[in-house]
Amino acid sequence: MSRWLLLLLFMLPLTGVAIDIKDPLDNPEQQALYERLLKEVRCLVCQNQPIGDSNAPLASDLRREIRNLIEQGQDEQEIRGFLLARYGDFVLYRPRFTAATALLWFAPGLLLLAGFWALWRVVQRRASLPIPDEDEEQAELLAAEARRE
Repeated sequence: MSRWLLLLLFMLPLTGVAIDIKDPLDNPEQQALYERLLKEVRCLVCQNQPIGDSNAPLASDLRREIRNLIEQGQDEQEIRGFLLARYGDFVLYRPRFTAATALLWFAPGLLLLAGFWALWRVVQRRASLPIPDEDEEQAELLAAEARRE
């Protein structure tokens, strides 16, 4: 038991190791752009993690590439264009609106509308059902009990 605790205590500091070991960019605007892109670009290996949180080698390469592009003076649109040309729409968490991604953008709204329509239909059907009288209900219960005996 104490070995496992010792191993856990040894490994705990390793979880906090910084992914980017380089110093921040000199220009605060460029640093803000860099940090924003790290949150908006998807790791192609992990797929559900931004490259800023991923330890995958490809994510590290993408971080380095984005940093180099920012240092070269490219703006956000140029960097996004580069990433889209190289990796496709999947690389961004918020892909462009194109014919290929239209269903992706409209699907949540369409599913919500379909859910409301289904709920409305259920309510309408239930509202149209007749309400049985209490006397009829009791007669049916007595008849059911008589059949059991």
